Amino acid sequence: MALPSVSADFNNADTLGRVRLSTVGSLESLARSGLKLVDGLLIRVHNDDELEADGVASFSAEEQIWVATIDWNAIRQIDQPVRSR
Repeated sequence: MALPSVSADFNNADTLGRVRLSTVGSLESLARSGLKLVDGLLIRVHNDDELEADGVASFSAEEQIWVATIDWNAIRQIDQPVRSR
Protein backbone atom coordinates (compact mmCIF):
# COMPACT_ATOMS: atom_id res chain seq x y z
CA MET A 1 0.00 0.00 0.00
CA ALA A 2 1.33 3.44 -0.94
CA LEU A 3 2.10 5.91 1.80
CA PRO A 4 -0.07 9.03 1.96
CA SER A 5 1.76 11.90 0.31
CA VAL A 6 2.09 15.46 1.63
CA SER A 7 3.75 18.43 -0.05
CA ALA A 8 6.57 19.89 2.05
CA ASP A 9 9.36 22.42 1.78
CA PHE A 10 12.60 20.63 2.64
CA ASN A 11 14.17 24.04 3.31
CA ASN A 12 11.67 24.65 6.13
CA ALA A 13 12.99 22.40 8.90
CA ASP A 14 13.00 23.03 12.63
CA THR A 15 16.10 22.91 14.85
CA LEU A 16 15.66 19.13 15.22
CA GLY A 17 15.72 18.65 11.44
CA ARG A 18 12.01 17.87 11.17
CA VAL A 19 10.25 19.22 8.10
CA ARG A 20 7.45 21.59 9.04
CA LEU A 21 4.08 20.74 7.54
CA SER A 22 2.63 24.20 8.12
CA THR A 23 3.33 25.89 4.79
CA VAL A 24 0.52 26.87 2.44
CA GLY A 25 1.56 24.03 0.11
CA SER A 26 1.46 21.47 2.91
CA LEU A 27 -1.89 22.68 4.22
CA GLU A 28 -3.41 22.68 0.72
CA SER A 29 -2.03 19.18 0.09
CA LEU A 30 -3.58 17.91 3.32
CA ALA A 31 -6.91 19.58 2.55
CA ARG A 32 -7.04 18.11 -0.98
CA SER A 33 -6.29 14.60 0.23
CA GLY A 34 -8.46 14.75 3.35
CA LEU A 35 -5.56 13.23 5.28
CA LYS A 36 -5.73 13.69 9.06
CA LEU A 37 -2.30 13.59 10.64
CA VAL A 38 -1.75 11.60 13.82
CA ASP A 39 1.44 11.00 15.78
CA GLY A 40 3.39 8.12 14.28
CA LEU A 41 1.65 8.15 10.88
CA LEU A 42 4.02 7.05 8.11
CA ILE A 43 3.87 9.55 5.24
CA ARG A 44 5.77 10.47 2.11
CA VAL A 45 6.79 14.11 1.85
CA HIS A 46 7.58 15.61 -1.53
CA ASN A 47 9.02 18.90 -2.69
CA ASP A 48 8.00 20.47 -6.03
CA ASP A 49 7.68 17.11 -7.78
CA GLU A 50 11.47 16.73 -7.66
CA LEU A 51 12.38 15.17 -4.32
CA GLU A 52 10.68 12.88 -1.84
CA ALA A 53 11.38 11.12 1.44
CA ASP A 54 9.46 8.83 3.73
CA GLY A 55 8.80 10.20 7.17
CA VAL A 56 6.89 9.96 10.40
CA ALA A 57 4.36 12.64 11.35
CA SER A 58 4.34 14.13 14.83
CA PHE A 59 2.91 17.18 16.50
CA SER A 60 5.46 19.74 17.65
CA ALA A 61 4.21 20.95 21.03
CA GLU A 62 6.78 23.77 20.96
CA GLU A 63 5.57 25.25 17.68
CA GLN A 64 2.00 23.89 17.76
CA ILE A 65 2.32 22.51 14.22
CA TRP A 66 2.69 19.16 12.50
CA VAL A 67 6.16 18.08 11.40
CA ALA A 68 7.68 15.08 9.64
CA THR A 69 10.84 13.34 10.79
CA ILE A 70 12.75 12.20 7.72
CA ASP A 71 16.10 10.57 7.03
CA TRP A 72 17.97 13.39 5.29
CA ASN A 73 20.31 10.81 3.73
CA ALA A 74 17.38 8.98 2.13
CA ILE A 75 15.90 11.84 0.08
CA ARG A 76 15.43 10.64 -3.48
CA GLN A 77 14.55 11.99 -6.90
CA ILE A 78 10.96 11.52 -8.03
CA ASP A 79 10.72 9.58 -11.28
CA GLN A 80 7.26 10.87 -12.15
CA PRO A 81 5.13 13.76 -10.88
CA VAL A 82 3.53 13.14 -7.50
CA ARG A 83 0.18 14.43 -8.81
CA SER A 84 -0.16 11.37 -11.07
CA ARG A 85 0.25 8.88 -8.22
